[in-house]
Amino acid sequence: MSDFDLMTRIAEALERMSPAPLSAPDFSTADAFVWHTAPDRLVAVPNVNRVAIELLIGVNRSRDTLLENTLQFARGLPANNALLWGARGMGKSSLVKAVHAEVRKQGEALKIVELQREDLPSVGRLLALLRDAPHRFLLFCDDLSFSHDDQHYKSLKAVLDGGIEGRPENVVFYATSNRRHLMPRDMIENERSSAINPSEAVEEKVSLSDRFGLWLGFHPCDQDEYLAMIRGYCDAYGVVIDDDTMRAEAIEWQATRGARSGRVAWQYFTDLAGRQGTQID
Repeated sequence: MSDFDLMTRIAEALERMSPAPLSAPDFSTADAFVWHTAPDRLVAVPNVNRVAIELLIGVNRSRDTLLENTLQFARGLPANNALLWGARGMGKSSLVKAVHAEVRKQGEALKIVELQREDLPSVGRLLALLRDAPHRFLLFCDDLSFSHDDQHYKSLKAVLDGGIEGRPENVVFYATSNRRHLMPRDMIENERSSAINPSEAVEEKVSLSDRFGLWLGFHPCDQDEYLAMIRGYCDAYGVVIDDDTMRAEAIEWQATRGARSGRVAWQYFTDLAGRQGTQID
């Protein structure tokens, strides 16, 4: 066998071993998709787990700002990437999903694609797939943050800046995080104190948050907002309970959790609805 024939056979074998190019799914089958890797694929989500936008209490300003930005994007107008940061359980991810539903309700054909934080290294392949699709996409990453030795932040730049190609015109990126700068404060201070040039030690990671055009802060709710959330759920789902009983039970519930938030309000309401035999699907 000649060297040429041998090289040809090796090349053919490698071609057979390489994965076939990823084909785009039928985006008309759903409004929401989840990105998976190994192998790369977009999986349709027929029914998104979300709360109606009118049931999100105490986040009016963030709600209006994010909704307007999303409507601009869905209509083909300029729009910013958005970082929703702050207190746990205060409706950051719920707001993203609720805004998407509201935009759809207003007649805009916007798709939402969820990307897991651990899959950020594959985001370039995902963007290439979305870039060629005849749709507009809200790319969503929940609970985004980075630790000291985490290199995933480099992949995030492909979404926020897009490299030489730029971010696809039909993609906007929304992320939620408990941290304003996507990294813990003690990590920032430690790197600054031990670096030769403190001002540059964490600049690369901290500057990621600066690349989001919108910063929307979420803060712990007070007791009146907490109770208003529960009353809103009760009214929406037809759960009947008097104010005094609800107040006593809800305050006891939050005391046992050691926290007061939208998530705790929903957990109490779920328990209440279950005790009354009410479905909340």
